[in-house]
Amino acid sequence: MKAGGIILSGGKSSRMGTNKAFLKINQKPNIERVKNELEKLVDDIILVSNDPEEYQFLNIKTVTDDFPGKGPLAGIHAGLKASSSQANLVVACDMPFVSAKLGSILLNQASDYDAVIPVINGRQQMLFAVYQKGILEEIEKCIEGNNLSIKHVLDSFNVCYLTEEELHDYSSGSLNRIFFNMNSPEEYEHAKKWAETEE
Repeated sequence: MKAGGIILSGGKSSRMGTNKAFLKINQKPNIERVKNELEKLVDDIILVSNDPEEYQFLNIKTVTDDFPGKGPLAGIHAGLKASSSQANLVVACDMPFVSAKLGSILLNQASDYDAVIPVINGRQQMLFAVYQKGILEEIEKCIEGNNLSIKHVLDSFNVCYLTEEELHDYSSGSLNRIFFNMNSPEEYEHAKKWAETEE
C-alpha cells in the first residue's frame, strides 16, 4: 500500500521506569513487534526518537524531533515532515498488539480526510491513527504557539472518527487488545500474559 508508517518512540516512561520500546513480548522488543506489523502494510517506516543510536538494530530511517520536549504532537510533526507519503499510519511504540489489518481499514478511509481517528470506548485513539502530510504546517503553528493537544489541532481539519460500530468486524475484546498500551509494570505483565495466547 502506498502509505507511510511512523513509529513514535518518545516519552519519559516515568511510570514504567524503563524504555517501553525495549520491553520484550514473546522474546522480541516491543518496538520490533510494531515495526514487523507495519511492514505488512506500508512501503516506508520512519521511527521518531531523540535517541536514534539506540534503535540502529531496527534498520529503519530514524529522525529526531524539531521540537524536543513537546510531546506526541512534535513526534507526529517530525514523522510527517520526513515522510514521502501523503497518508501516514502513526503508531506509538508501547502498543504490543497493533494490527496491520485494522491499520489497512484506517488507511482505506484516508483519501477523503485529513486524519482518521478510531474512537474506542469513547476515547479518541490518536496514537494508532492516520494523518495526512498536508496538515504539517498547521501542526507546526500549533507547536510554536505551545498548543500541544492533538485534539486541538484536529479541530481545524476534516477528520473521520471511526467508532466500534463502524469497526464491526472486530469484537470489543479484540479492539481493547489492539489499542492496549503499556504504561506501568502491571500493564506490561498483563501484555505478556495476553501474548502467551499468540500462535
